Amino acid sequence: MGSLLSPLPKLAAAAALAVLAAGAFAADPAKVVRTAYPSAESKLDPAAESDEASASISHAIFDPLLAYDFLARPAKLVGNTAALPEIADEGATFTLRVKPGIFFSPDAAFGDKPRELTAHDYVYSIKRLFDPRLRSQWLFLVEGKIVGADAAMKAAKETGRFDYDRPIEGLRALDRYTIRIRLANPDYSFPFVLAMPATAALAREVVERYGQDIAFHPVGTGPYRIAEWVRGSRVVLEANPGFREEIFDGDPGPDEASRAIHARLKGRRLPIVGRVEIHIVDEAQPRWLAFLNGEHDYIRPLPEDFANIALPGGRLAPNLARAGIYVTPDEIAYTTYTTFNTAETIDGKPNAIGGFAPERVALRRAIGMGYRIDEQVAILDKGQSVRAQTPLPPAVSGHDPQFASPTLEFSPARAKALLDMFGYVDRDGDGYREAPDGSPFSFQHASIPTLRERQRNELWKKSMDAIGLRVTFDKVEKLPELRKQAQLGRVQSFSYGWIADFPDGENFLQLLWKGSIGQVNYAMFDHPEYNALYEKVKRMPDTPERNALIERMVKLIVVYSPWLVETYKAQKILVQPWVLGYKKNPFGHEPWKYLDIDPERRPGR
Repeated sequence: MGSLLSPLPKLAAAAALAVLAAGAFAADPAKVVRTAYPSAESKLDPAAESDEASASISHAIFDPLLAYDFLARPAKLVGNTAALPEIADEGATFTLRVKPGIFFSPDAAFGDKPRELTAHDYVYSIKRLFDPRLRSQWLFLVEGKIVGADAAMKAAKETGRFDYDRPIEGLRALDRYTIRIRLANPDYSFPFVLAMPATAALAREVVERYGQDIAFHPVGTGPYRIAEWVRGSRVVLEANPGFREEIFDGDPGPDEASRAIHARLKGRRLPIVGRVEIHIVDEAQPRWLAFLNGEHDYIRPLPEDFANIALPGGRLAPNLARAGIYVTPDEIAYTTYTTFNTAETIDGKPNAIGGFAPERVALRRAIGMGYRIDEQVAILDKGQSVRAQTPLPPAVSGHDPQFASPTLEFSPARAKALLDMFGYVDRDGDGYREAPDGSPFSFQHASIPTLRERQRNELWKKSMDAIGLRVTFDKVEKLPELRKQAQLGRVQSFSYGWIADFPDGENFLQLLWKGSIGQVNYAMFDHPEYNALYEKVKRMPDTPERNALIERMVKLIVVYSPWLVETYKAQKILVQPWVLGYKKNPFGHEPWKYLDIDPERRPGR
């Protein structure tokens, strides 16, 4: 840790002052982006955050080692604070070289001076994910992967303290600017983890100075820093005057809109706008009205309640088009699904929908075929989603656009025939089927306490009544508690979704791997062939052979039905005419550093 805390060499200190002087003119303070989020930020700590607002703000302040080419589709990794990794040992060792001359913003922890970013900062920050006291929801990205890290976490659980000075064999700074990560097993998708905010760099001095309050003292190396913060109400970011020189370049993208953005940005220094103002507005209607009044520069995503008004028939409403407002896809790899608990028992009691006996598998398939997914898309989602046929959305590797299965079709007639075949019949004439052994049958669909989920429950009841299955809705919990109960295997079924962390189908397939039970495998799915295929896929680069194995895994999901795969989100973003070139990267957060503002077109300038 000596080099981490050592004083800056004279040349580095001079470079820091030069960066501060030059950087002050990189962004225009008169150019401001204003937007609103439907839920408040919680923690501006990349390793501890767990919500979209916190993640977006954190990503503007803190730097991961890698990033995504802004306009490239399919998504492509590029260097950020480091060059792309050197890969060895068939995908088990990654060596990255941090660029010299990048500085943390001045802070009291550094004597109110900037401090250079080093490889040691990334070693420290990745270690934080393993600290049991942090309870990071991003632990799954690294747990069981980095040689020696799980042993350090185990020791911390036993002693009550994570030893950050304890060397970890697979996580080392070889020198001031070189970090080497060694994995227990090959994993060619691991570099994607190094582009996520969860692995961004924090300075140890800052974390230790502010302790439990670190999430409210964000000090990073990114393009923006906190200027004002009224928690749960308003966050203002200002361009970081010490931000390194970053000149826009990269792939021009596959479409005309992307190429126009590329032409406008090419050769320009980032960021362009000097301020970003984020307001927390819980309700959809005031967010929508504020956007229409020009108070906010874009609305992401378009609230479903107003989709039919803004996009009647899927086209921008004439009044919005006349105002110069434009629409762009909310590019996001987001699959929604209903998860079914496949364990034989729940809290020691028989689980009526669990297990792999033929009649239980048939039951889960019938439930899926009986659900009115078309009504969910049209009525609940207001057309802001499309029917999914595979868990893997189009933006990730392994997605097969031709894949289709009869078991994923809405077909009450086939669902009823399947239930009849396996002995789920109405023996007492009350309109609901009994189990094959004649006992009463019902299953519990858990939900969160929102109007939309109550509407979804009504759709579930309507769907299941039509095929003669009794479903109840007695378990209603706020999402954090519901997730916690699902991790413990105490939830029979509930509707959920997953936004891809990176552009590899493995990110979705791990949700049904046995190693994810107790974390994100809410279906408690433990199938030997699926597990073996997953563990093989993890060790392979992106090849046709790997995709063939992924296709087999998708078929196993369809066959055993731990999920009812529902939709891919296809939401839209509406943008004011004075915002130049808004585009959402599927695996990035907000594109603030790429945005420009035409002040002549903004009202009230």
